[in-house]
Amino acid sequence: MGSFSTPLSGLTAAQDQLQSVSNNLANIDTDGYKDQTLTFSDIFSQTGATNGSGDPLQTGYGVAVSSTDSNFTEGSLNATGTSSNMALSGNGFFVTQSLTGLPDYTRAGDFTTNSAGQLITPSGELLLGYPSVDGVVNTTAALQPLQVGSANSPAVASTSMSLTANLDSSGAPASSSLAVYDSLGSAHVLTVSYTMGATPGTWTYNVTIPSADLTGGTGTSTTVGSGTLNFSSSGVLISTQATGAATTSLPSAGIALTIPPTGSTFSDGAGALTGNPATAPFNWSLVDGAGNPTITQTATASATSATSTNGFASGTLSTYTVQPDGTIEGTFTSGNTLALGQVAVASFANVQGLVSTGNNNYQPTAASGTAVIGVAGTGGRGTVVGGSVEESNVDIATEFAKLIVAQQAYSANAKSVTTFNQVSQATIAMLQ
Repeated sequence: MGSFSTPLSGLTAAQDQLQSVSNNLANIDTDGYKDQTLTFSDIFSQTGATNGSGDPLQTGYGVAVSSTDSNFTEGSLNATGTSSNMALSGNGFFVTQSLTGLPDYTRAGDFTTNSAGQLITPSGELLLGYPSVDGVVNTTAALQPLQVGSANSPAVASTSMSLTANLDSSGAPASSSLAVYDSLGSAHVLTVSYTMGATPGTWTYNVTIPSADLTGGTGTSTTVGSGTLNFSSSGVLISTQATGAATTSLPSAGIALTIPPTGSTFSDGAGALTGNPATAPFNWSLVDGAGNPTITQTATASATSATSTNGFASGTLSTYTVQPDGTIEGTFTSGNTLALGQVAVASFANVQGLVSTGNNNYQPTAASGTAVIGVAGTGGRGTVVGGSVEESNVDIATEFAKLIVAQQAYSANAKSVTTFNQVSQATIAMLQ
C-alpha cells in the first residue's frame, strides 16, 4: 500500500501548483503584487539493492515543494495623476506602520490620505518617512507618519529683489513696482522712479515705500534708497552711485536699501528687512545669474518686463508632488514651495527571504536580513515616481501555460493512483 504515497505526493504537488497559479491570476490587478512560482524536488529515494557494478538501485518516494519564489522584477508603472500615489522604479520597499505599531514593507503605492491628512495604505497603515521642519528634511531623525494635510507655510522675509527693465533713451520718466514681504508676511509695494539727468546716459533713481506702512510715516511715500544709474553709449548699465556713496562699477553686489528707513519701523511690528546673511543690507540686484545687467537704456519705450523677490507671505497648502528622491514638495497659496517630508525606502540583502503577510505587505526573516532604510536613489534603492502605481507583474500567458502543465500533472498522478488500485485489487483477487 506504500505505493500509493508516491502518486499522492504528485497529486498534492500539482494541487499546490494549481493553488499558486490561481493565486497569481486572482491578483493580476493587485497593485504591487509579485508573481510566485513553486519549485519542486524529489523525496529522498530509498536504496533497496545494488547491481553487479555496485551501483545503487533506488526507487523514488515522490515529490515535494522545496521553495516558493517571488518574482521581484518591476511591474509596469501606471500613471494615475493622483498626488498621493507613488511607485518605486527599481529595488526597495515602502515602509508602513501597521495598526499594531510594527513596521511593514510593501511595493504597493496606492496611498490615500486619512482625516488627519496622513498618507495611508488602503488597509489604513501609515506611510513612514523623514520629517521636515520649516521645509528642511532631517534624514537622521526617526521615521514618522508623513503629513500632507492642512499644512501652513510660514512667512519668509525678503532679503533681495531684482528688476528687468528698459529705460527710454529719449529721457521720458519711468517707474517700476514690486512687492516685498516682511517677517510677518505683510506685503510692501516698492516703487522705483527713474528720471534722466542733465548728462545723457545718467539717470537718477528713487525707491519709495507707502508711508502708511510705517509708524509715524508722513505724506504719501517715504524714500528708502536713491542715487544714479550710469549707462554706456550702447545702453549697457556700467555703474551705480547711491546718494552719499562712491560710484560702484558692475558687476557689483547691487544697491543697498534701508527698509524701513532709519528712525522708522513697520506699522505691523515686523522687523526691518535685511540681506542674507542678516548682517548685510537689503539688496537690489542689478545683474542676472550670468552677470549681465538687468536694466538697459535703448531707444524704445520704457517698460518693466519682470520683477522678483525671495520673500513670501504665509500660505496654506494647495498641491504637492513627490520627487524622485522621495521628497514631498508642497506648493502653498503664497507661491512658496517647501518640503513636507521625505519617503523612506527599505532594502534587504535577500528579498526571497521575505514572508508575505497579506495586504501587499512583507515581513523580514532571518533569511532576508534586517531592513536597511534610507533615501530613494541611494544605496542601490530605486527612485520614487509620483502620481503613479506599480502594477502586478503577473503574465497571464505564462500563468495559463503553468495551469495546463499542473492540470496534466494532476491527471497523470490520478491515473497512477487508479492503476495502483487496480494492481492491488488484482493481488487481492489472487489470494481468494
